[in-house]
Amino acid sequence: MSKSFAELGVLKPLLKSLTFLNISVPTEIQEKTIPVLLTKTDDFVGLAKTGTGKTIAFGLPLLQLIDIENKDIQAVILAPTRELGQQIFSNLESYAKYMSGVSIASTCGGIPIKPQIERLTKTAHIVVATPGRLIDLIKRKAINITQANYLVLDEADEMVTSLKEGLDEILTELPKTRRTFLFSATLPGTIKQLIQNYMSKHVVQVSADMKTVGNLEIDHQFVTVEPIEKLNVLMHFLTSKEGERGIIFCKTKAAVNKLAKNLAINRFSSGAIHGSLTQPIRDRIMAQFREGHINILVATDLAARGIDVKEISYVVNYHLPDVAETYVHRSGRTARAGAKGFSLTVLQEEEGERLTAFQVALGITFKEFKKPDVQSVADNNTLLWAKKIFKTKPNHDVSSNLKDKIKTVFHHLTKEELIEKMLANYIVEHKTEETSKSESSKKRKH
Repeated sequence: MSKSFAELGVLKPLLKSLTFLNISVPTEIQEKTIPVLLTKTDDFVGLAKTGTGKTIAFGLPLLQLIDIENKDIQAVILAPTRELGQQIFSNLESYAKYMSGVSIASTCGGIPIKPQIERLTKTAHIVVATPGRLIDLIKRKAINITQANYLVLDEADEMVTSLKEGLDEILTELPKTRRTFLFSATLPGTIKQLIQNYMSKHVVQVSADMKTVGNLEIDHQFVTVEPIEKLNVLMHFLTSKEGERGIIFCKTKAAVNKLAKNLAINRFSSGAIHGSLTQPIRDRIMAQFREGHINILVATDLAARGIDVKEISYVVNYHLPDVAETYVHRSGRTARAGAKGFSLTVLQEEEGERLTAFQVALGITFKEFKKPDVQSVADNNTLLWAKKIFKTKPNHDVSSNLKDKIKTVFHHLTKEELIEKMLANYIVEHKTEETSKSESSKKRKH
């Protein structure tokens, strides 16, 4: 049976915040981490999948370890993306709701630096930062982390690239006596090297059940398609999920843009985020998604870090990720806060072996999703065509004379007759188009 947060050593003001947030039972990583960070003096490595509550695991101990009488920066938390950094900052603020005197600052990239420099002229006990922005602030001498006792590297496996060049620069500013807490979903060679190079020999390492945590409430399924039918099968699935919120993952920015354009053409309530978009655009789209103004988010893996929306009912892997760990990060966006989730992977036949390898590596079973038949796909596309017409805004630039002529052509038809004729016309044209595509595909194969 799980221990309570009080039994783990969490103080009353923090317990009050957890109650306010309806958080009552610690997750496995929280139960294993909190007492260690509060009672030991060693460096720490925590391994747990996305969605297991790592922010609480390091956030509560950090808040307790802060000396509010000391005005220096005492803890630096590094995150790979601004979205995740902002999420960590917001969570820490909510945990510290009933703790007077603790000051937290966010200094992440992608937004103007001047307000952050201004903020750092005031007391900040904890600073949440992205590596690039922190280095920029150090170079400008706008931040002083020379007295910081704690360094937290969150989602370290996603931060290795940005840390390679900058970690030395950051560490030279920190005292050698600091404690380093590293959290990661995976432990690749690059992370092991980082631990060896930058952390003490006496490292405490804990891990949650790496094969099942984060996947218990997720239904993992796959569907095998031909390249030509991939988009149509996806749109058929999305129609079945109308009104629900989900994330579709693509491997590249170009693929995100292409898919988002196709979904927009077919009037799906969707938006896209990737690293090349400006921060204000990413923020606007993320706000629309969080507030329910759009239901579908098309994203690259890194851009999707920091999305903490509890009502995401499904995830689609439009492209199979390269490694099993990335699959876990993606599927972990659904089934948050104890809810059930659904993860659908759209495969091409030659990718079957890789999915089997994922099953073995992760200890999860992928069930086969029933692919819609040709007629169901055709019916769905016809329905999307009808919705597209319904949602099309009138063109007021068309001359009155031309409108009158068009009305004359249709004036003797009833509404039902007009719909029948439009539908018949669409089906004929669509069949001709599909035949042409099919023939072109056969020629390419031969």
